[in-house]
Amino acid sequence: MEEAAELGNYLPNTFKTRSEQEYIAFLWDAFETNYAHSKYQFAFLAYHMLTMSFVYFNIWQIRQTRLADFEKGLIGFGKDIEKNLLEATSPFVFSAVKERSILRFLKLIGCDNGKIGTYAKLVDDRNDTAHPNGNIFFSTQEALDAKINEILRVVDEIQTHSKSVIEQAYREFLLQSHDPEEREYPDATDQLRELLVHKNYLSQKDIEVCLTYNLADIADQPQIDNIRVLHDALKSEYGSDDV
Repeated sequence: MEEAAELGNYLPNTFKTRSEQEYIAFLWDAFETNYAHSKYQFAFLAYHMLTMSFVYFNIWQIRQTRLADFEKGLIGFGKDIEKNLLEATSPFVFSAVKERSILRFLKLIGCDNGKIGTYAKLVDDRNDTAHPNGNIFFSTQEALDAKINEILRVVDEIQTHSKSVIEQAYREFLLQSHDPEEREYPDATDQLRELLVHKNYLSQKDIEVCLTYNLADIADQPQIDNIRVLHDALKSEYGSDDV
């Protein structure tokens, strides 16, 4: 159970709406309750839904930061689905697409077909457990713990591939938000929360990428002093001794 909680570091630090936060909290409660009562098959279903939510948040970040690439990834989808995904106001809109199909978007961050095939196997496992086929695939804690370890390995792998997207999103945020008189929120903390963390559904792992971003890459910008103020505000609000 303790290791399973590591997934929380890959899920958004905060959410744009209360309903989204309540949904994720509901899934965690479903996982923990079923795990505690040895209903491991149902605990796996809840954990899988949390994992797919993580995938949706990553794809949302691609859509926000690399829209041209995201549009290319829509090739092969029907016009209605294409329209819905381009106009989406929440990452959960991606749930309208079959999970195996939505995983294809991870090719945009360098996940090859072999890796995506491995990720798709988790979808197959979910399908097997969610149908009344007479089988209990996770009847022991050991079986579920092994699957959770496999899921966390996949999640960390996807997170590693998404690093360049997070760095790009943070760089663009710093360049666009440096001026307190022109940005949406004069206060640096408010600007960080609303236009960086909420807008991009950043997780603690994502924020750690931002915290270690090398400002030398944009040191030649005339607004670098204001940028440093924003970066220091990020460290103050979201940093820790470990980062």
